Amino acid sequence: MHVDHALSAPAAPLIDFAEFLAVDIRVGRILTAEAFPEARKPAFKLSIDFGPVIGIKRSSAQVTEHYTAETLPGRLVAAVVNFPPRQIGKFMSEVLTLGFPDANGAVVLFSPDLDVPIGGRLF
Repeated sequence: MHVDHALSAPAAPLIDFAEFLAVDIRVGRILTAEAFPEARKPAFKLSIDFGPVIGIKRSSAQVTEHYTAETLPGRLVAAVVNFPPRQIGKFMSEVLTLGFPDANGAVVLFSPDLDVPIGGRLF
């Protein structure tokens, strides 16, 4: 989705609760963040621990505007864990790390404001 559209997008069509439950959004803790110079848009390769049920997954995240590879490890983040893996260059992104656009369209990570156990499912 283009940035301008993300800030002014109309509300999505109504869905029922079963459709919402089909999207598995979990909280995880970033273990590592590495530069991803091969990506078309600036991004990091993240390794995220979602606990014993989901395990450790990898994600490509375009969050270079507000975060550095040094500040990301240890952060709690939310991610969709049940999309099919997506090949990005030579990197396989296994989960979609979630964020919101700031006023300029740069990604701000979505995370709980209190410490919660990793692997918890959004409801």
